[in-house]
Amino acid sequence: MVEYTGAFKAAVVQAEPVWLDADATIDKSIALIEEAASAGAQLIAFGETFIPGYPWWLWLDSPAAGFEFFGRYHENSLTLDGPRFKRLLDAARTNNINVMAGFSERSGGSLYMGQALISADGDLVSSRRKLKPTHVERTVFGEGDGSDLAVHDTPLGRIGGLCCWEHLQPLSKYAMYSQHEQIHVAAWPSFSVYKGAAYALGPEVNTAASRMYAVEGQVFVLAPCSLIGDAALELFCDTPAKQQMLQRGGGFAQIYGPDGSPLAEPLPEDAEGILYADINLAAIAVAKAAADPVGHYSRPDVTRLLLNQTQRRPVEHTAPRVETLEEPALPEPETAQA
Repeated sequence: MVEYTGAFKAAVVQAEPVWLDADATIDKSIALIEEAASAGAQLIAFGETFIPGYPWWLWLDSPAAGFEFFGRYHENSLTLDGPRFKRLLDAARTNNINVMAGFSERSGGSLYMGQALISADGDLVSSRRKLKPTHVERTVFGEGDGSDLAVHDTPLGRIGGLCCWEHLQPLSKYAMYSQHEQIHVAAWPSFSVYKGAAYALGPEVNTAASRMYAVEGQVFVLAPCSLIGDAALELFCDTPAKQQMLQRGGGFAQIYGPDGSPLAEPLPEDAEGILYADINLAAIAVAKAAADPVGHYSRPDVTRLLLNQTQRRPVEHTAPRVETLEEPALPEPETAQA
């Protein structure tokens, strides 16, 4: 494993997408990429399904009522080989910055909650899918598999990511820690639904999940978080009841050190902007000296994790067997006797 001891500046986004409009949201993403690069950042992270925005209608009405949104959402989801996604690759290369994008991935007729790590050279390092969409998300999105629990070597360090309530899955977290992750992107949509009625969906619990991930794994955690603004309220909340269920704000982006300390000054929850922090990987060794959950602080004789990272797809193509008919061998001609 490569050892990284350098320092760099990281950036996390707190912003509202341009809802159900991939092209406009990519325009906005590129502007944020340019801003972060101009500020000296070498890595920028976006929230869960920032492109084309999180499907908030799922939490506000019946699945059937959301059909009016689904067609637009499907059309504005990204394919990894499409021209929209290429714009993100080009923006990373042009601005010489690594990008962790959050997007809805379209593959055939299915959608997945995607995170893509793009190098500063504009190459796709990896693309993962949320392992298990949460609650009503399952009415829109499919599942990932064990190959989506992966950490990747980059010039900045070993980078991984999870989405939203994947940070409440102890075994998934341990799988990531076991790969000696150093920089983790914890992507969130916003904490603005069911305020006062569902404490587990609020900022107290979910920011604590990001912070605890940093402490448990002794990693730097970049926690981008989108927010709800006037555009979302106008689009999704056409009744007083919906206006009560989804409220303005919900942005709680932060960056945490490997000891759990916040490294950036937070923005107001309804304000757009970019948070920055200096990342020094040398701090990880100090944190792990006290408790390394996959090293000296583990007890494999008592508990161990079985991690299956096999990529699972519904269809596996194998080469057809080709039958060849061989001509029967002819007898050797007899040699003439002298």
